[in-house]
Amino acid sequence: MGLERIALSQRERDRLKVLHAMSEGHLTQVEGARRLQLSDRHIRRLLVRLHQSGDGAVVHRLRGQPSNRKLGAGVQERTLRMLRQKQYADFGPTLAAEHLAQAGVEVSRETLRKWMSAVGLWRPRRQRVRKVHVWRERRATFGELVLWDSSEFAWLEQYGGSELQLIAMIDDATSRLWARLVEHDSTEENLRTLEGWLRQHGRPVAFYTDKASLFHVNRPAGRDEQLRGVPARTQIGRALEELGIRGVLAHSPQAKGRIERAFGTLQDRLVKEMRVAGVRTLPEANGFLREVFLPFWEQRFTVEPRRLRDAHRPLGREHRLAQILSVRLARTVALDHTVTLDGQRWGVPREAVCAGLRGARLEIERRLDGTHWLRFRGSYLPLVACPAALPSPTAVSLRLTGRSKPKPEPQAKHKYIPPPDHPWRKPWKRTFLLCRKPDISTLR
Repeated sequence: MGLERIALSQRERDRLKVLHAMSEGHLTQVEGARRLQLSDRHIRRLLVRLHQSGDGAVVHRLRGQPSNRKLGAGVQERTLRMLRQKQYADFGPTLAAEHLAQAGVEVSRETLRKWMSAVGLWRPRRQRVRKVHVWRERRATFGELVLWDSSEFAWLEQYGGSELQLIAMIDDATSRLWARLVEHDSTEENLRTLEGWLRQHGRPVAFYTDKASLFHVNRPAGRDEQLRGVPARTQIGRALEELGIRGVLAHSPQAKGRIERAFGTLQDRLVKEMRVAGVRTLPEANGFLREVFLPFWEQRFTVEPRRLRDAHRPLGREHRLAQILSVRLARTVALDHTVTLDGQRWGVPREAVCAGLRGARLEIERRLDGTHWLRFRGSYLPLVACPAALPSPTAVSLRLTGRSKPKPEPQAKHKYIPPPDHPWRKPWKRTFLLCRKPDISTLR
């Protein structure tokens, strides 16, 4: 009978050495069970196998055979057929496993990763060597620090091929998220996002932002700011100061890595979830984000803070959000009680005109609801848009006929030629006129 070759791992070889020591009497079963971290009953079972089948007793009985927990070939074919559909074409293993579970197919993400890699539906990402940054621990309480940023991306793939802006806020302690999809990353849209967080949670202790022009200015204080004795601030910075919220500026993208990683997750999950849900327009996207995705995010990605105390402060009666969350611009009131803003003239109604208004340097509030107000001596005066001046009849007729106003013909310039009896033509008179002294008596 020939020799049988047995392939053993290092762990199996160590176990076999201890079993031989116990079978020869050099080691007790209790001590052997402690070394191998097995029960006494299993040690006796292995010793019986060692006497019956030799060193092969330490080899697992299912080696070389399919696992008893292996899924059937039909489940694998059905799963891959579903993943080859258009709406799941770019899904990763984790997100695909969640959607398959909703469809009634329970497959672990690691099994799905192996299947997708074998047929080319998923390519493992290469691990890049990244610069090491100092790790920062999460804040202890909810509302102690909220990260604020925006991301430009093709959030709606069918939205005319243009990229939208996602303005998001995420709490540092719990990863609780609040976000809105907008067309432009403007001051007004950021103020609307801030209003949503304030009405839902209250006033946090601090907001953590980057050094974008919406949050930070790199210029000296203007004339009006110098007269009031305040530093140069943006509209958002002024609103945060009036709300009693501290603004913290990040010096690098890695400093606000929590919201940067959240944008990476949103760019992968939110886009695909809206595609599956059939979202086509911007209002539908904001409705899906508010009613479906944000509750899912809170259930899936939020964590418990170290301290259960809420650091948010409630909004008081003095915090009038309509006035605070507005764009304020300084203007001078003209003699006809009008001001100019963005090329449009705005006037104070006759019944609201008061003394001292003409020529005053005041602030205009452009609120989020589209109204304009004039701040004057602690009160607010409404502003109404002035109608544009009517064009002249000549301009109207030219516009209707499609002709342009004729340009005046340039007049020819005639060169002046002195007559023959001009004094300058007589040399002696010209010299006399140049050299004679003026008569002082005629000058008196």
